[in-house]
Amino acid sequence: MSATPAALAALIEELVRLPGIGPKTAQRLAFHLLKVPREQAAALAEAIVALKDRTRLCARCYNIAEEEVCGVCQDPRRDGQLLCVVEEANDLLAVEKSREYRGLYHVLGGSLSPLEGRGPDQIRGKELVARLEAGGVREVILATNPNVEGEATALYLLRLLKAFPVKVTRIARGLPMGGDLEYADEVTLARALEGRREIS
Repeated sequence: MSATPAALAALIEELVRLPGIGPKTAQRLAFHLLKVPREQAAALAEAIVALKDRTRLCARCYNIAEEEVCGVCQDPRRDGQLLCVVEEANDLLAVEKSREYRGLYHVLGGSLSPLEGRGPDQIRGKELVARLEAGGVREVILATNPNVEGEATALYLLRLLKAFPVKVTRIARGLPMGGDLEYADEVTLARALEGRREIS
């Protein structure tokens, strides 16, 4: 007979499936949930179910939305001529937190990764092309992640976009604020040097 009750073991097993949650963290979270009032645990469970029941992908940009079109796409203050291409909706949220970008987005739903079986048909490149064919976009900003998959995705998209009269840019990469040069890898330092600009 196990020392762990079945309900607790089942919760730990489900928590381990979440990204970044290992067995020890899952166990700590499960024991924390045992201690909180029932209402708090119920609110968490209801929020998870509501997330699954009430959200969908935006019909225009593929962001997470509760309506057919997300709040970003509905915002009339946005510059519809700027289109920032990101891999996932959480990347869109990261860009939004900067408060520097006021254009629209296109969420690819992933990146190219032949080793993991993700090719051009698994990302929304065709949908991006359709948006450009509709007209009105003057610049596409490729904001894919600075890793092998993100670089491969950016190169693939660049080839797709060459057929359109739009400016295609790539987000700059470099050193994080508060980071030390001695701890930066060679690629990051090289990118930071390439992206240098004049100080006025």
